Amino acid sequence: MKEIAIIGGGASGLAAAVAAKRSDNSVTVYERGKRVGRKILATGNGRCNMTNIYADIENYHGGDTSFMSYAINNFWVSETLDFFSELGILTKTEEDGKVYPYSDSASAVLDVLRRAADSSGVCTVCAFDVKTVEADRSGGFAVIGYDGRKRAADRVIIACGGKAAPDLGSNGSGYAILKSLGHKITELSPSLVQIKTAPDIVRKLKGIKINSSVRLGENKAEGELLFTDYGLSGPPIFTLSSRLGSEKQLLVDIMPEYSFRDINDMLHERVKLLKDVPLEDFFTGMLNKRVGQALLKFIGAVPLSRPAYTLSGQEIRDLASAIKGWSFSIQGTMSWNNAQVTKGGAVTGQFDPATMESRLVKGLYACGELLDIDGDCGGYNLQWAWSSGYIAGKSAAES
Repeated sequence: MKEIAIIGGGASGLAAAVAAKRSDNSVTVYERGKRVGRKILATGNGRCNMTNIYADIENYHGGDTSFMSYAINNFWVSETLDFFSELGILTKTEEDGKVYPYSDSASAVLDVLRRAADSSGVCTVCAFDVKTVEADRSGGFAVIGYDGRKRAADRVIIACGGKAAPDLGSNGSGYAILKSLGHKITELSPSLVQIKTAPDIVRKLKGIKINSSVRLGENKAEGELLFTDYGLSGPPIFTLSSRLGSEKQLLVDIMPEYSFRDINDMLHERVKLLKDVPLEDFFTGMLNKRVGQALLKFIGAVPLSRPAYTLSGQEIRDLASAIKGWSFSIQGTMSWNNAQVTKGGAVTGQFDPATMESRLVKGLYACGELLDIDGDCGGYNLQWAWSSGYIAGKSAAES
């Protein structure tokens, strides 16, 4: 019987624990917090967006996403849903492919994972903050806590998450552990996070939501956009936040169902119908009133007390252009506290994709957010956590 130590009791760590215990091994989860799975409870606004039935490699980013191919072909969406069904979770799928527990309760997902782990004999040690993992000459490991506690293990799975949402338990400690064992870590940055923009426009629109298509360079994402006092938020913004790079501008199409020509014609007709209406009310009935006023100011059609018939042909074209591509200058992203996942991580080329085992240190595994793989918004990151965690746990048990 081997002793398998799992560092971190989040999504990937619990999946690894359940998988590892399906063989005759001793499995211990070391969790720095007071309880496991806190981040699971926060996913999907408390509903837990478990996966997405459309999840595929193009939904992921990293230095080499082909690393995921084994997981996609061997333990992906259908296998994950079967896994949770066996644990007692009934799921439902929404039109956009997002999968939630039928109860709409993230606690249900955590509860069945904890029950499966406990009933199979997994030992969970909370309030154990792992400082380092040392490999010994005999092929074993020592798991050492900041308080001086030391535990022996034959296999170690590093599953302690990235740097995102530190209030929920992730502090990036896993990167230091992997680095001390010879692994390379890429540059890390917040992902699935709000984007900060020049505040002059967005502050006046704080709290307004609009369906939109957002473009960042060659990348595009669609969904509900939210204006905040610091910039932009919502699913399309979260998705594009992982692809910022050197891009300095976001283009927002607030009427994606219509072409530029359609909107231009619509505005000309609107001027005819509402010729004496002041510009401050020109968009009432077509767009959110404050959004319409902001667009008029954006193109310089002031004062807003002007009647609609004073709009020139050029101003109408500029309005149509702004509706189809409202530009916002990017000033960075919000902090790690606001991020859902980490962009970057341990270089995947140093791990075996079929087992998640280190190519540098035999018996050492890593999974989930620690690796240089991050997904779009919509259940994709939890899918990677389940898949990579399960594979790591199963492989460590069978090695």
